[in-house]
Amino acid sequence: MTDPVQPLVSLSKKSTEPKMIVNLRRIKRKILIMSGKGGVGKSTVAANLAIGLALHGYRVGLLDCDIHGPTIPTIFGMESMKPEVSEEGIMPVEVLPNLSLMSIGFLLEDKDSPVIWRGPLKMGIIEKLLEDVVWGELDFLIIDLPPGTGDEPLSLAQLIPNIDGSILVTTPQDVALVSVRKSIGFSKNLNVPIIGIVDNMHGLVCPHCGKPIEVFRNGGVEKASKDFNIPILARLPIEPKVAEMEDKGTVVLEMLEHDTEWQKNFENFVATVEKILYEK
Repeated sequence: MTDPVQPLVSLSKKSTEPKMIVNLRRIKRKILIMSGKGGVGKSTVAANLAIGLALHGYRVGLLDCDIHGPTIPTIFGMESMKPEVSEEGIMPVEVLPNLSLMSIGFLLEDKDSPVIWRGPLKMGIIEKLLEDVVWGELDFLIIDLPPGTGDEPLSLAQLIPNIDGSILVTTPQDVALVSVRKSIGFSKNLNVPIIGIVDNMHGLVCPHCGKPIEVFRNGGVEKASKDFNIPILARLPIEPKVAEMEDKGTVVLEMLEHDTEWQKNFENFVATVEKILYEK
C-alpha cells in the first residue's frame, strides 16, 4: 500500500513553529547559572562548567546573557573576536571543536563600550541571540544570566522551553544569601527545576601552612539548603590561580595544568551535574 500523495499546496507551506523553538530543539540540556547578586563568581562557575563538560567529551555551548557586564569573552581571552554571520544566522565563537561561545561582548564596538539600553531593547537582543545563533547539535547549553531576578532572567526563563534546571551561585556571607533565597523563589515560581547551590569563596587555603582560613561566616548556605531542600553541589575555596587565569584569558589552556583544592572540588561538581542531569 502506497502513501497518499500530498497536495502541492501542503508541500510549499513553511513551518509555522517559531524559529527559536526549532533552533533550541537541537539542544539536549539547557542550564541556567544564576545569582541573587553580582560579584559572587557566577560567570566563573558558568565558564568552568562549560569547559569541564567539554573536556568530558560533550558538545557544549556557553551563552553569556549578562547584557551590562559581559565577562565571558575576557575569561576566555577572546575580547577581540567577532562572530561570523552566514545565511543560517550568527555563528558562535569556537573555543574547542566541541565548545563554542556567544556573548553581547562580541557584538560591541570595543570592550569599553557601555550598554545603555532600556528593558525592551535588552529583551529584544536576548530573543535574537536565542533565535539567530547557530549552535547546531549540542549536549549542553550553559546560560550565564545577569545577577538578580529582573527583566533579563525573567525573559529567558519564559522564552526557553523545557529548561533542565538552574544552578544558584552564592558566597557564604548573609548579604549574598538573602539574594540567593530570592533566586530560589524565582526558580520555583517559574517552574524551573533547581539543580543545586554552589557555595563559592568558601574560605581559602593558606599558601604557607596549608590550613583552611574562614574568610566569611559560614552556616548560611547550609541553612538555605535545608530550608528549601536543595543540595549543595560544591564548596569552592578562594583560589588566586583561577583569578589569574581569567585575567590572562588562559582558563582553557591552564585548566589541566593546575592541581589545587579548587580544581578538585570543581571536577567533582562537574561530575555531579552530569550525573544529576542524565539520571532525569
